[in-house]
Amino acid sequence: MAHFFLSTITKTNSALAQTAYITNSGDDNVSVIDVATNTVTATIAVGDYPFGISVSPDGSKVYVANHNSGSISVINTATNTVTATIGVGNIPLGISVSPDGSKVYVVNYNSNTVSVINTANNTVTATIAVSSHPYGISVSPDGSKVYVASGDDNTVSVINTSINTVTDTIAVGVAPLGLSVSPDGSKVYVANSSDNSVSVINTATNTVTDTITVGFFPWAISVTPDGSKFYVSNRDGNTVNVINTANNTVTDTIAVGNHPYGVSVSPDGSKAYVSNWTSNSVSVINTATNTVTATIGVGNSPYSFGNFISSYTNTGINEMTQSNLFSVYPNPANSQINIKADAKLFGSVYTIYDNTGKLVLSGKINSANTIIEFGNLSGGIYLFSVGENLKQTFKMIKE
Repeated sequence: MAHFFLSTITKTNSALAQTAYITNSGDDNVSVIDVATNTVTATIAVGDYPFGISVSPDGSKVYVANHNSGSISVINTATNTVTATIGVGNIPLGISVSPDGSKVYVVNYNSNTVSVINTANNTVTATIAVSSHPYGISVSPDGSKVYVASGDDNTVSVINTSINTVTDTIAVGVAPLGLSVSPDGSKVYVANSSDNSVSVINTATNTVTDTITVGFFPWAISVTPDGSKFYVSNRDGNTVNVINTANNTVTDTIAVGNHPYGVSVSPDGSKAYVSNWTSNSVSVINTATNTVTATIGVGNSPYSFGNFISSYTNTGINEMTQSNLFSVYPNPANSQINIKADAKLFGSVYTIYDNTGKLVLSGKINSANTIIEFGNLSGGIYLFSVGENLKQTFKMIKE
C-alpha cells in the first residue's frame, strides 16, 4: 500500500505567494510587488530605516525590523496597513517567523540579544542573550531551533526554543551575516561576508561539514523549496551565486543590480528575487535558466534582508482545505489524490514535479471531483501544484 503526506509550502491565492515585500531603508517604507506581473502595487509606510523582513507562513502578516526605530512594524497583507508597532532591542536587523506563525524572533545588533514576540498579542515575551553583534537569523522547519549569525566572533548561536536558551555555539567563517536552514532541517547555510564563503552546518552534530567559496562579500542566502540548491547575494560583486546542495558546488553566477542585499526564492522555486541597494531595484531570476528576466524599480536603498516572499511549513496532514475554491484529500489506499473544486477552477492545470524539477504528471481540473492517480510514481519528494492564478503548492512525500 502506498503512503504519502501533503504539507503546505505556500498559498498562491493569498498575499504570500503572489506578493514580494521590499524594505526601502531610504524611504522608510515597503514596496509591495505583484509576483505575477512584477509590478509595484502599493507602498506602505513603516518605521525608521526598515531593514529585515519576514512573512508569516499563512501570508496574512509581514513583520518589518526598523533599524533606527528599535521596533517591528506588523503589516496586515489583506489591507496593506501597519496594524501594530512593537518595541524591541537596539538596532533590530534579522527577523524570522516560526513555522506555526505563533512567534517572531528578532536580532538586536547593538543589544546582543534576540527578542521573542508572541504574535497573538504582539508582545515581547522573552529576551535571549547571544554572541556579540548578531545579524542574521533563521528558524528550523520544526520550530525547535533558532540559528543566529554573529559577525564579531564568527559564530552561529543555536537557540532551543522550548527554553529560549543558547545551547550551542558553532565557529564558522569570518563575519557571518545571512543564514538559512534547509527545508528538511538537516543543514544551515551561512554567508561569511569577509572571507567570501558559505559554511555548511550539519544540524545533527552542530559542526561545519563544508566551506564553499562564493563571490565578493556574500550577504544573504535563500534555499529553494525542494532543498536542491540555494542562492547567495554577493554585495560587492553585484552577483548572485547558485549552489547545488548535493555536492556544495557553485553552478552559476548571475549578474544583478548594484549591491545586492536581500534574496528570496518564490514558493514554487521558479523565481528568485534580489533587492539591489544602490540600484533601487529588484532583479527577478528565472531559476530554470538562472537568467534575469525582469528588473523592477522600487524605493530608495532597498534591503529586504530575510524571507520576503515565502515561508516553509513541513507539518504532515491528512486533509487540507486550501481555500473556498478547492480542497485536497489524499487517498493512499487507492493511490489517488482527490481534488474537490469550485466551477471557477474548471480548466485550471495541476502539476507534479519531482525533486529535480522534472515534470512527472499534469492535467486539468474539469469536474467538481478530479482524481489524480499517483500509483506509478516512485517513492520520494514531489511538488504538487493546483490551479494557475489561484495556485496552491504542496510538498508531497510518497513512501
